[in-house]
Amino acid sequence: MVLLGHVLCGASATIAAEDLDARSIVMAAHKAAGGDAWRHARTLMLGGDADFYRGGSYQSRAHADNYRMWRVFPQISTDAHAANGRVRFDARNGSQTLFQIAFDGEHSYDQNGLIDDAAATERWKSNFGFGIIRFAMDEGFALRRLADDSIDGHASFFIEVTDPTSRTTLFAIDQETYAVRMVGFDTPQGFHHRIYDDFQRREGLSFTQPGHVRLYYDGIKTADIRWRQFTVNEPIADETFALTPPPTQSHRETSNDE
Repeated sequence: MVLLGHVLCGASATIAAEDLDARSIVMAAHKAAGGDAWRHARTLMLGGDADFYRGGSYQSRAHADNYRMWRVFPQISTDAHAANGRVRFDARNGSQTLFQIAFDGEHSYDQNGLIDDAAATERWKSNFGFGIIRFAMDEGFALRRLADDSIDGHASFFIEVTDPTSRTTLFAIDQETYAVRMVGFDTPQGFHHRIYDDFQRREGLSFTQPGHVRLYYDGIKTADIRWRQFTVNEPIADETFALTPPPTQSHRETSNDE
């Protein structure tokens, strides 16, 4: 695995930064992320560890020593914050399941099985957002360059992407490497933003994956994720995304972790 720093340099156009428009910046971000191979990736699997803070409270910290994601990307997206494609997250610490949540393209599930679709829709609005930049130059989208700022000391372009449903998503794009440093959008839980760092590429694979992601709601940190492995375009079985309820107490072994 290759750590990206100056590897991404040169992805931008040669014109001065102050003369770049929003479309040129997004095009450079696509190129830096891996071009068409990144934009049209079919699947992604991630593995690592994470810390979660319920309500942002330090006392609520829950550590997952095994945090995994499975993703089947949509080929078309016109709503930045609606569930699409297929996705699953598993958070475990040792033998304890902290949480599971999945979407199979039609229904949603958690560690207890099928969940109410209406409630899940609100929950997914806080999870989907980054992927819309892959489609930002498609018909029906609008792009606007906002005032520049910095993320963790990295000078960044700020771009507003408006999708065909009129939902807006904010992206911060590194002025040197053109890596996406931040995404932000309104959710039912408040304004949500994520900060990305530790960008990685595997040799021979044109796909950039952030290795470090921090999540915030209304400025309060709620999760710190370290992705340590990633796999692109490997097949994922459909049943991966349909979580089944656990066996009843009388038919399962109990442990001190429950």
